[in-house]
Amino acid sequence: MILEIARLALGLLEALFHQPLADFITEQDRTLVAAARSRGLFLPGVPSARICRNLYFSVGIFVALYELLRIWALMR
Repeated sequence: MILEIARLALGLLEALFHQPLADFITEQDRTLVAAARSRGLFLPGVPSARICRNLYFSVGIFVALYELLRIWALMR
């Protein structure tokens, strides 16, 4: 039960802090893609910050809802 509550908290934290998290990871991705392209390796472009923010928010909410359902199922 402790693991489910921890996952619920992580999902809520990801949904709460989705914007700075997505901005940080997007900036790191841009750096990696630029480094790979400078060495001749073609990688697709990085998605926009808006897409990344929506993605991280959706994943955080999905994890939180999934864990709420698991907690509810374990208590029944």
